[in-house]
Amino acid sequence: MEMLIGVIAALVVAAGAYFAGSRTNRKDSGAIVRQAEELPAKVIEDARREAETITKEAELKAKDAAIAAKEEHERQTREKNKDLQALEKRLTQKEENLDKKAVLVDQKEVDILKKEQGVSQKEQALAQREDELKKAADVQKAKLEQISGMSAADAKKELMVAMESEAKHDAAKMIKAIEEEARETADKKAKEIMALAIQRYAGEYVAERTVSVVPLPSDEMKGRIIGREGRNIRALEAATGIDLIIDDTPEAVILSGFNPVRREVARLSLEKLLADGRIHPGRIEEVVAKSEEEVEKTIKEAGEQAAFDLGVHGIHPEILKLIGRLKYRTSYTQNVYLHSLEVAFLCGIMAAELGINVKQAKRAGLLHDLGKAVDHEVEGSHAVIGAELARKYGESPKIVHAIMAHHEDEKPNSVLAVLVQAADALSGARPGARREMMETYVKRLDDLERIATSFGGVTNSFAIQAGREIRVMVSSEQVNDEQAVVMARDIAKKIEAEMTYPGQIKVNVIRETRAVEYAK
Repeated sequence: MEMLIGVIAALVVAAGAYFAGSRTNRKDSGAIVRQAEELPAKVIEDARREAETITKEAELKAKDAAIAAKEEHERQTREKNKDLQALEKRLTQKEENLDKKAVLVDQKEVDILKKEQGVSQKEQALAQREDELKKAADVQKAKLEQISGMSAADAKKELMVAMESEAKHDAAKMIKAIEEEARETADKKAKEIMALAIQRYAGEYVAERTVSVVPLPSDEMKGRIIGREGRNIRALEAATGIDLIIDDTPEAVILSGFNPVRREVARLSLEKLLADGRIHPGRIEEVVAKSEEEVEKTIKEAGEQAAFDLGVHGIHPEILKLIGRLKYRTSYTQNVYLHSLEVAFLCGIMAAELGINVKQAKRAGLLHDLGKAVDHEVEGSHAVIGAELARKYGESPKIVHAIMAHHEDEKPNSVLAVLVQAADALSGARPGARREMMETYVKRLDDLERIATSFGGVTNSFAIQAGREIRVMVSSEQVNDEQAVVMARDIAKKIEAEMTYPGQIKVNVIRETRAVEYAK
């Protein structure tokens, strides 16, 4: 490119010279033409020389680059050869190490084989020694049998009897220790929870009882109640389903009927008739109908009030009606409605102490005697009836199980069921809560003493504290201290299996040792 520019410059100069020469003298025109003709040749020669110089420089640079590349290649080749030599050296060293390890392994195998042979020889020697010892033991056994006059089977049997007796003795000691430890912890905690529940629940000392006697202002009213040829009393009995007993009792009429709601309707109706003074069949039917409406309203309000007081919501209306019916139901003269409320409160307090669902516990306590509202109409245990009613009206399985299990109709398998059991027993067993018939009370005491005296070694038994405790006197020659612990446990289990009773019964086994000597 530089040569081309030089040629163009020379041509431009020549052209300029040519045009300039036209203005000069012709004398100088020849010289100028010669100079113009010589200039391109000179420029071309310079360009050729310069090109040769550039070509030589390029060749020298190419040779230098080739030499440098060759040196770099040789250097890299040397480094690779060096790495390969090092790798080869390491591989050679590893092979040597492996050869040494192989030699060690072979040596160890030889040593193991030698040890196995030694062990086999020792096993044979031990087996031989064992046979010798067995023969010696048989000889000694025969000599011992000959000396003692007992066979091995008899000796084994006697040893087993001795070991069994010793095991029972140790078991009785262990049972006693475990019971003492459990009593110090579980009983203390349970009593604290129950005592706290009783303290926090301010219930009535004696629950309200349903009255079945209607007082009369005078004995003259008896004739008006009976009516002409007994039409009034027949109409009243037919309308209410309750028997009216009018006897020599002064100024009183006794209402007799198995249905407490009907008895309440009859009582209200009779009181209204006595207050009104108009007693005839038509009026009786009208008053009984009004009384039934009032009682139904009272039942509904009582059920709703119980749920409201406990803070238990979402109970089916039919269940609320059944709870209200319990207001006219008694058990051992204890009002079942108030008993259910008391059990619910106790369940809630104990549940709060144990950290479980308080509302669920109150719900189960309130519904536990639900079956008593209809147990005079449906056959079966009130616990089973109540559980079926609760299931029918959508109560949860936990509540149904707690109702079913509160009298052991089903084995309790939850803390909630055990809480309901405890609260029910606590409410029914507290002083003044219930009153038993004399015959039932005496029979329960007799059964307690009969169960206690059925055990061997018992000399006397006494039911005390209204059947809350049974004291069992045992013979010191036949029953030792450890056996007394086991006997108390067995008596308690038999009482639980054969008897029905409120609360709990304490079994107290007493063993007395007497030393008697005479001074002569």
